[in-house]
Amino acid sequence: MEKKKLLIIIGAGILVIATIGLYSLNGISNTQPATPATKNTTTITDMMGRNLVIPSPIKGVLATAPPTSIAVYILAPDKLMGVNIAPSAINGSVYMPEKYQELPNVGGWTMMTPNGNFESFIEMKPDIVFDAEWGVGNFSDQLVDRQEKFGSIPVVGVLNAYTINNFDPCIQFMGRVLGEDGQAASLEEFYHRMLSNVTTRVETIPENERVRVYYASGPDGLQTALKGSQHAELIEFAGGENVADFEIAPGAAFTQVSMEQVTTWNPDLIIVDDPGFYKTIYNDTLWLSINAVKNHRVYLVPQSPYKWFDGPPGLNQIIGIPWTAKVFYPDKFSDMDMPALTREFYSKFYHYNLTDNEVKTLLNP
Repeated sequence: MEKKKLLIIIGAGILVIATIGLYSLNGISNTQPATPATKNTTTITDMMGRNLVIPSPIKGVLATAPPTSIAVYILAPDKLMGVNIAPSAINGSVYMPEKYQELPNVGGWTMMTPNGNFESFIEMKPDIVFDAEWGVGNFSDQLVDRQEKFGSIPVVGVLNAYTINNFDPCIQFMGRVLGEDGQAASLEEFYHRMLSNVTTRVETIPENERVRVYYASGPDGLQTALKGSQHAELIEFAGGENVADFEIAPGAAFTQVSMEQVTTWNPDLIIVDDPGFYKTIYNDTLWLSINAVKNHRVYLVPQSPYKWFDGPPGLNQIIGIPWTAKVFYPDKFSDMDMPALTREFYSKFYHYNLTDNEVKTLLNP
């Protein structure tokens, strides 16, 4: 009888110990907290064919260059954590919602923004970093190097971020990654409307009737982007002839030219990107002999929040497609309603509703 009681006690003890062990294995011991759930992720293939595991959904993004950071702002403004260049102002006003004007300027890695800092990017803890191909060097090697420096933050390779005649792949890909397919489709509709409106008209202009254009960049107007450069792409796209047609070193964005060279070219029309230079050109005796100045065909590029013509190249240039075409050929595009297109573009792309005075300021600086 005593032996039977002893066996019952031992069996009960074993059962208690096993039960405690079972609870511990299932993670609900009073002394050991439950393991937190892991972050949701998804696998994507970037535009260079690299498979990447990224957080899902994406909440915060940085980019290494202006074209991609501007694209993020256009597609999903609340997901952009910082910019590479500060937005431009006109008469002290920036034509974008104030909360986005206050985004920190984190710099980047281009000729325009050679001041990026990997530690600063990492400290902001973005879900991903978009890295754009610029046509300089080996982009695959660049991605490997950037990924190594950014560590566990996925670096997503983007192509076509500055190619005016082929923005579709960039818009579609970045829209999909950011979960903004609807916004991407709206942007593409506007983009294709501008493309078809301009290209179908300018392609019929004979070569000998095309306006000869000089792109005057910088505070003295004596820097320019050459024919074939991504920075002057709109000239040829809108049916003009870039007078700066000579070779420079591969990858160079701009070249310095002399006043004698500009005088020899004697362009019909001048596009200016610097407001200070624009204010002086009609009073500068060095420029007064040039046909474009004599005939009052000098045009300042609309500036805010990002330039329509260049600086930087990117989706901000889409409104520059109709603007440039109408500047070149006002008679051929007399039916183009630039105030209406400007309002539509700023609403869809910059999330900002322009006033009548702001439209006038943009179009008539």
